[in-house]
Amino acid sequence: MRSSIRAPGPWTLTGGRVARIASIAAAAELGYVAENLRAGLTRTVQWHELTSRLAAGAHLIDVRSPAEHAAGHIPGAVNVPLDVLRDRLDELPAGELIVYCQVGQRGHTAAMLLRRTGREASNLDGGYRTWAAAGGVG
Repeated sequence: MRSSIRAPGPWTLTGGRVARIASIAAAAELGYVAENLRAGLTRTVQWHELTSRLAAGAHLIDVRSPAEHAAGHIPGAVNVPLDVLRDRLDELPAGELIVYCQVGQRGHTAAMLLRRTGREASNLDGGYRTWAAAGGVG
């Protein structure tokens, strides 16, 4: 027996179609991120560069939810969730900002938003998960 999901509107997604549609959406999202990187619209920082960038004066912003931040975060990070980032721009410190989320997508969105407001912003590539997997150093 095949399982089906009733999608909004007149469609019903059955079996492998759900996974295929999710896979297509994820690929499109990755393509969007890759194109922005290629075009220089967004910048990234690698986990092993983080300590030196912070020592040079960059500020670290965690754009995850307060619950995610409370469950574990990079020391020194200020939590400003992506959902309220636009409303709290005036609270961000002056200078270079390095943003991160769990794996990178929200961080990418936050970096793009900040750059559009004239801020110098980079996304921590791979987010908190990559930083933690590397032993929480960088």
